[in-house]
Amino acid sequence: MLSSSARTVRRLLAAVALTLAVGLAGAAPAVAADRDSDGSQPLPGYTISNPPLAPLVVGGAATTVRQEVHGHAGYIIEVPAKWNGDLVMWAHGYRGQTTVLSPEAPGFGLRQRLLEQGYAWAASSYDRNGFDIRSGVLGTKNLADHFRRTVKRPHRTYMAGVSMGGYIIGRSLEQYPGFYDGALPMCGVLGDQALLDFYLDYNLVAQALAGVPAYPTPTDYLSNAVPRIQVTLGLAGLTPTGPDTTNERGKQLRDITINRSGGARPGAEASFALWKDFLFAISTTNGGDSPAQRPGQLATNLLTRYTPNTPVDVNATVRRVAPENIWDRLSPALTEVPRIAGRPTAPVLSLHNLGDLFVPFSMEQAYARDVALHGRSRLVVQRAIRAAQHCEFSPAEAGAAWDDLVSWVRTGSRPAGDPVTDRESVAAADYGCRFSDRAAYTAGAGTRRLYPACP
Repeated sequence: MLSSSARTVRRLLAAVALTLAVGLAGAAPAVAADRDSDGSQPLPGYTISNPPLAPLVVGGAATTVRQEVHGHAGYIIEVPAKWNGDLVMWAHGYRGQTTVLSPEAPGFGLRQRLLEQGYAWAASSYDRNGFDIRSGVLGTKNLADHFRRTVKRPHRTYMAGVSMGGYIIGRSLEQYPGFYDGALPMCGVLGDQALLDFYLDYNLVAQALAGVPAYPTPTDYLSNAVPRIQVTLGLAGLTPTGPDTTNERGKQLRDITINRSGGARPGAEASFALWKDFLFAISTTNGGDSPAQRPGQLATNLLTRYTPNTPVDVNATVRRVAPENIWDRLSPALTEVPRIAGRPTAPVLSLHNLGDLFVPFSMEQAYARDVALHGRSRLVVQRAIRAAQHCEFSPAEAGAAWDDLVSWVRTGSRPAGDPVTDRESVAAADYGCRFSDRAAYTAGAGTRRLYPACP
């Protein structure tokens, strides 16, 4: 499974991690030291884009929208006229390495839904971009505290968000135990640093199978090495709906990628064809010094065993890579790319697309195993959606998940979910049908038709 090597490394080096926990106990104040002004302006080098958001009319009355700068981050707060006293913190996804900070409203129809149900919501741009989970965790909590001071202390505070925002949610529940009352991560990086291992795996295995060594990646990786790899493995003409152009080595790469991204499951081969080019483009070994700028420096495949291991003995021939930044890899501190231990402190209901290979389904499996290890499986419900793009959810899917989460928090009645770690269940032909929107399939939305119709 995707996170096996990462978790094994952690166990083998637990003593080192414990030492780091003591040695880095004073690291958090360094973040605060960055914030050397009153926070009413972005940090040097950044600008904020936060165009006016028009209020919505709910129940005949307009909502109240506030958009300002706090803690060097732009934010949006929206409160309905008939506020029910609860707050939802929205965590946005990865913004790349740009210098423009931008908050966003909840997606998938959730903004309208939340306001109609009486919820206030708030969203931070965070104070910096990049793959910076620490900034998201601190910025979201900072804004929630600001809401308490400037609006009112909410009865309950929820989190919801997508992609990297799911990573922020997973760590926030552990960073601030008891502060948040429920969470809805969607397409989230709940397997933390193991996502980076997956990107490394794909490129190193492809290089080994094609006999094109290219690590560390040269500057012409995408224009020189990758085209040769694709031709050698029969990937160049492969499409989700066309004929299978792969040769036996290309099929081995596909099968290894499927196993590393969640195992046999409906739509897996079509999803591989959809994502095969992107996975080369996302894994480069240059781009900056910090983990937020170049998160791949935390990746490793030292202890990974790849299957299937024929016709090429990949386990014997693949290049093995140790984490370049082992200290951040092992540290339990709130680093830029931190660990999620698997200790949620509030109900979590997650959604994930089966065919997503940007943030693969194995992220859910890694989180489920870690949560089970800490005896907290009762706090997590996970749902699989039959689609192949990243964060491809319909308003019906997101809305049903939100309603079920709220009911769970209020009544204590745990909603239904899908088993994510049972290989036989995941491989079943109808897996993911229970919570997937049949209307979206009927309409042919997105990548829904890469999957057979559900019974």
